[in-house]
Amino acid sequence: MTTTLITGANKGLGFETARRLVAAGHTVYLGSRDAERGRVAARTLGATPLLLDITDEASVAAAAETVAAAGGLDVLVNNAAIAGPYTAVGEVTAEIMRPLYDTNVFGVVRMMHAFLPLLEKSPAPVVVNVSSGLGSMVLATDPDAIESSVPALAYGSSKSAVNMLTVRYAQAYPAMRINCVDPGYTATDLNAHQGTQTVEQGAEIIVRMALLDPAGPTGTYAAAAGPLPW
Repeated sequence: MTTTLITGANKGLGFETARRLVAAGHTVYLGSRDAERGRVAARTLGATPLLLDITDEASVAAAAETVAAAGGLDVLVNNAAIAGPYTAVGEVTAEIMRPLYDTNVFGVVRMMHAFLPLLEKSPAPVVVNVSSGLGSMVLATDPDAIESSVPALAYGSSKSAVNMLTVRYAQAYPAMRINCVDPGYTATDLNAHQGTQTVEQGAEIIVRMALLDPAGPTGTYAAAAGPLPW
């Protein structure tokens, strides 16, 4: 039985990813920083609720202890993220950026540090870091790409950092499949449901990479349509 943990999974892309992985036969820990919402979502899907705030070291450590005591972990999906205000580039301050980095970047580091010892014990460990096309510096500098017209300094740069984290973790742990993905512009709370894709469409690449076998790629950056430029 494959055991999977998904952060930020009580709604949106995390919830849809959990739904599909439960259907695929995974034992899924549904991570949520709100205990009641997590319980309701997990009950709906047949998953296991896990109280988890990725900005809190103690919460992450407690979650790791819970998962370890129950038998370990095979797949980690680092999905939880925040968008923050879309402030004009010249108006962005360190204080505006700090919460995004604490969640989107340092949250991934906290999760990796806490759960790598469990993943190393798995016969087929997989990590999926949910990034964004806005994290691609190639697309950001391509005038023909829509990403170049979205001046999301804090959010985009946080996802560029997630991409680099993915590369470095993949290099350091070659026995694991560690990849980052762009779910696309998906209608979720992150963008006030302005996205042009459904969560079913957005979750496709997350689920695909979560289901990798040991022969699959690692250290890659992809969307549903294929590889993305860094």
